[in-house]
Amino acid sequence: MGDGGSMDVDDTRLEAMAAQPLLTRDYETRPALVYERLRQRHGPVAPVDLLGVPAWLVLGYRESLQVLQDDDAWPKGLENWRARSEGRVPADWPLGPSLEVNHVLIQGGPGYQPLRTAWDAALKPFQDPRHPQTKRLKAAVTAHADELITLLGQGGGTGVADLSAQFARPLPLMVASHLLGFPGSQGDDALMDMWRVLDAGPDAEPALERLLETLVELAAAKRTRPGDDFPSYLLAAHPGLSLDALARELFMLLGMTSDHVGILISNTVVEVIAGEGGARASLSAGMVRETMNRVVMRKPPLVNFVPRFAAKDTPLGNYTIRMGDPVWVSSAAAHADPVFADHVVANTTISTRAHLAWGAGRRQCPARELASTVAAAGVNRLFERFSHLELALPVDQLPWRSSPFMRGLRSLPVRYELASPVAPLAPEGQERAVGRESGTPDRPDRPDTTDTPEVSGTATADQAVQRRSSLWRYLTGLIRTGR
Repeated sequence: MGDGGSMDVDDTRLEAMAAQPLLTRDYETRPALVYERLRQRHGPVAPVDLLGVPAWLVLGYRESLQVLQDDDAWPKGLENWRARSEGRVPADWPLGPSLEVNHVLIQGGPGYQPLRTAWDAALKPFQDPRHPQTKRLKAAVTAHADELITLLGQGGGTGVADLSAQFARPLPLMVASHLLGFPGSQGDDALMDMWRVLDAGPDAEPALERLLETLVELAAAKRTRPGDDFPSYLLAAHPGLSLDALARELFMLLGMTSDHVGILISNTVVEVIAGEGGARASLSAGMVRETMNRVVMRKPPLVNFVPRFAAKDTPLGNYTIRMGDPVWVSSAAAHADPVFADHVVANTTISTRAHLAWGAGRRQCPARELASTVAAAGVNRLFERFSHLELALPVDQLPWRSSPFMRGLRSLPVRYELASPVAPLAPEGQERAVGRESGTPDRPDRPDTTDTPEVSGTATADQAVQRRSSLWRYLTGLIRTGR
């Protein structure tokens, strides 16, 4: 079945269709080809197999907007999934763990709106440019970026580095620990488990259990001793949240400010140093946000949104979506739709906010400004500190990793030249504290502190020399092994 709009709508039930597996080797390496094949065969909506579970994948831009902007016709909430209610979703389905965490991006029903209102209130201090917390956040991002670049520079003023492993991935982790007020190095292990859950591998379920246990402990600490951090602000805006419910919301924020931001940073760096002149011109003019805006049109980090469900039998594309069928909107496929790509992506001389990287409608991602702020500050500092960056591999040979939700680089090898030399590392066991070089105050809520319940305030002189976190030891190891 092709793309022709004049064709009759097919009322074949999803369960009776021979759905093609989506998560194949081609999807890992060439997702655009997979989307085009599906579009040619089925039109703007296609049946796919998601690791053994059938679902509808929305490929068309107009159809994606239709679903995203109509919460009544296409609600969220796993309680609306007919196959799940009927016991036809395997208990060991790899995507189950991440979807069962009923946080603000997944939840439906009457509980959603009070929760979303609380989210908006809790995030406002970090997303309002006039608020002191936003200024502190940007300063923290710059300080953490400086530390990572300084550590990377221990390998020499020029050299080869993996900007994904040594910058783009750890930077959001350090910022997430700042936002959540993690004591000690708990944030390191939490993010590692977050990646395992998002990648939907065989260890996703135990990783989720460990992660939620850690977040429940953090939630309990914030209820007892609130601070200037997101968990405390969310509790203040929604006092009725249980510890388990708060942990689920922290799970969502941790995912958004870790993997998503890390991918956005890497993709922006590739676009700037290997892309067309428009991206480089935008960055040189100080328009990092506009550069990122173009990047997410071509390579959105979040390629597939969590599912929605048909509230009743509804025509969509060339098919009738039955009540309770799962519908996954693919922002990556929608951006490749000629309806969008031929009129927006191809025209790089104009600014656009028509992309779907953050969703659309009332349920657009609540942390989009926060994520953009962190990514933009990180990219800015990267290009300020390096006088030269170039890819160490041809752009078409960069290794990608795909999950059902995200798509990003496995590694980003670059040849670099620092704009100025860096100071040597302190002796083993005497590494300096975060923020000291950049002039920002040391804070015990950073990820490399000793294990302490403190989450705010100024460190004493005795705290300036302390044990590094497992993350920092890992990054130091990358330098020492010459990677």
